[in-house]
Amino acid sequence: MRLLFVADGRSPTALSWIHQWVETSHQVYLVSTFPCEQPPGLASFHITPAAFGGMGHGQGNILNGRTHTGGFIGRFRRILLPLRYVLGPLTLPPHQKRFRALVEEIRPDLVHALRIPFEGMLASITPVGIPLVISIWGNDITLHARGSILMARLTRQVLIRADGLIADASRDIRLGHEWGFATDRLTLVVPGAGGIHLSEIKAASNSVILPEELPDVPIVVNPRGQRPGSLRLDIFFQSIPMVLNKFPQALFICPQLAGDGESEHWIESLGIKPNTKLWPRLDRAQMWALFNKSQVYVSPSIHDGTPNSLLEAMACGCFPVVGNIESMQEWVSNGVNGLLVDATSPRALADGIVAALENPVLCIAAKNVNARIIAARAAYQRCMEMTEAFYNNFMRE
Repeated sequence: MRLLFVADGRSPTALSWIHQWVETSHQVYLVSTFPCEQPPGLASFHITPAAFGGMGHGQGNILNGRTHTGGFIGRFRRILLPLRYVLGPLTLPPHQKRFRALVEEIRPDLVHALRIPFEGMLASITPVGIPLVISIWGNDITLHARGSILMARLTRQVLIRADGLIADASRDIRLGHEWGFATDRLTLVVPGAGGIHLSEIKAASNSVILPEELPDVPIVVNPRGQRPGSLRLDIFFQSIPMVLNKFPQALFICPQLAGDGESEHWIESLGIKPNTKLWPRLDRAQMWALFNKSQVYVSPSIHDGTPNSLLEAMACGCFPVVGNIESMQEWVSNGVNGLLVDATSPRALADGIVAALENPVLCIAAKNVNARIIAARAAYQRCMEMTEAFYNNFMRE
């Protein structure tokens, strides 16, 4: 197949998805909405920086809903985030014109946009006759689509145009139908990065080098970074002193937050610096090693899909304490294989973490349950086979 992907070419999630099709000898083309290095194995690579993508510097900036920048600049960029909902759609027409020219040049068998804003919006002008598949990620509908009148209008246009819909949560398939995706068209639910590499996770061992050696104490990890509007990092930091009242030796590790001024402020003001580590971004093997050494995974989400980090933590036996939202409920049964908590309450989050640390029997039982869930629903090879069959449905039309 000649597969044209529209994605943020810096995103590890997108790269994991695209890598599968390169490895299986398809002709793979990529239009990236952010400047980046060309991934290996592509038939062609193009940059179309829609919605101010050209201003992005590295994965995880404010322009795609995240910021790891500290101090005044970090707060200033979060203030500007809503402006992208208003101004971003206005930048699309010239980029769509270039995209249409690329489609005519490449003549793909299928176009797949990995996210609605702004990749799906860019790809929505794909000519009828070329199948268009859209992936919904995380907050595409629950948060971003509601950011402005224009965002809502364009989200509906994308879903009306789409021939197929892939999501990492069944909730988003339901919402996709509510927002205009035809009920007689094909859908698929698989993890956003394609699934979990169980054999690679098993191979991750103590030989993996982490930023620093970890002591033999209870370890709680929050790997989600800064996600304005979707994750309550402030609630997480406020919960830490309450946990330390019960477990004074507990260590809280936050990859992706090294140098983040706002996080440093919370740590200083709450007096939790000795028990809180702000680490840089970890590669996948390092993250798996950290999950293997940790007791509790925390994600205080108020808007989310299915985080890849959640599935990886479950695969590694790390007990999840997550926001009580619909997408998390699809993976976590409260009190069985994790805990669902009110992510707007420091006390509720702290109580969840303490309950996990106090109950090793529950954590061991959850580890076994989660291993079965991941093997059945999120194993990479199985999910990619399902996706290839999904793609092939359009080739037969």
